[in-house]
Amino acid sequence: MSDYHPKAKTDHRICFVGDSFVQGTSDPLCLGWAGRITQDAVARGTNITHYNLGIRRDTSRDIAARWEQECAARLPTDCEQLVVFSFGVNDSSIFEGSLRVPEEESLANCERILRSAAARYKTLMVGPPPMPDAPHNRRVAQLDKQFADIAVGLNVPYLSVYEVLRKDEHWLKEAIANDFAHPGKFGYDRLADLVREWPGWWFK
Repeated sequence: MSDYHPKAKTDHRICFVGDSFVQGTSDPLCLGWAGRITQDAVARGTNITHYNLGIRRDTSRDIAARWEQECAARLPTDCEQLVVFSFGVNDSSIFEGSLRVPEEESLANCERILRSAAARYKTLMVGPPPMPDAPHNRRVAQLDKQFADIAVGLNVPYLSVYEVLRKDEHWLKEAIANDFAHPGKFGYDRLADLVREWPGWWFK
């Protein structure tokens, strides 16, 4: 009897944690960018179990309160544990005349989330995308730069997508035609391409 045993593929478990853009709201394919890049990695032969933990309207405050328990339940120690964060648009939105999350708190939440995650898991962060509203956009751009600085300080790879998507022919056009926030198929295609082509992304 042969004692040969085929080498098992590495068991990758990945959690995408964030807001409606992570969830893929308004995508007619119900994949969002997270589903697209995972689908691509699986097609290339990677063994991945992925969990979309995006929740509509979630801020960094909401994510800070839930991410640890949600990821721990899905990332057993006998697999490769991966986490991708993306948030910020909801923090910078105005509700009843005030920012939903003050800028100082957003930065503190981001620092706490990334520091804790990077100590346990392989961790990446994708920055917040642009919005069709100019004042909101300026706040998103500011948070994006500050989040990037925090991530660099913690050695967490960070992908800023704001500038590229702000100039993309599909992203803002689809968002305006839809709900003035979320793109459709082509916008999510473009964001997925940015993540897939990013040197920081794990699965090539």
